[in-house]
Amino acid sequence: MTHKTKAVVVFSGGQDSTTCLVQAIKQFDEVHAITFDYGQRHSEEIDVAQRLTKQLGIAAHKVLDVGMLNELAVSALTRDSIPVDNELMDNGLPNTFVPGRNILFLTLAGIYAYQIGAETVITGVCETDYSGYPDCRNSFVQSLQQALELGMDRPLTLSTPLMWLDKAETWALADQYHALELVRDQTLTCYNGQLGSGCGTCPACILRANGLQQYLDNRDQVQAQLQQKQANGECQLD
Repeated sequence: MTHKTKAVVVFSGGQDSTTCLVQAIKQFDEVHAITFDYGQRHSEEIDVAQRLTKQLGIAAHKVLDVGMLNELAVSALTRDSIPVDNELMDNGLPNTFVPGRNILFLTLAGIYAYQIGAETVITGVCETDYSGYPDCRNSFVQSLQQALELGMDRPLTLSTPLMWLDKAETWALADQYHALELVRDQTLTCYNGQLGSGCGTCPACILRANGLQQYLDNRDQVQAQLQQKQANGECQLD
């Protein structure tokens, strides 16, 4: 009997996690999505995530209430009273950083994977072209993977297919799976909760728009860069 491969995608309905979800559909027999409701500033992302998982035919989509994170972590993404700032705080981090968010999300996703017999948890974090969040670094993900494997006494891969891609290459990856228009028009990355191209002024929108323009202006070159990284195993779902 052939082993059925399963994966859990940490899914926000944004550009990165949707690209990961589209890739996972092609590479795993069964894909589950997990979305976290932590009272985030742009709560519309939950509706977007639910709509996309239905559209893409995902096996199961779990939305977990983790409101305790909102109580503990003060950030521009958890408090409407704190405006999103393009400048770094005194500690060198953006004011959109939610301390402990990926620690909690990946731990809960690992527990869910354990329950359904999935061997892989996929997250769209990225160290190459990111917003300065320390919990998006490869060293953090690798450390947490080791802790989860030890704590649950079971092999588990925390897969980060976007870790070494810049935003232009992430757009190229979506295009490889014929999902560029889907990601461009139907995902929500904007810190102010606007679909698609978003508000155009928050850090997330600027990074997304710049990456898309770079890709569209240099499509062949960026695809070649992506394919080289794929050949080197830098953006696979391990």
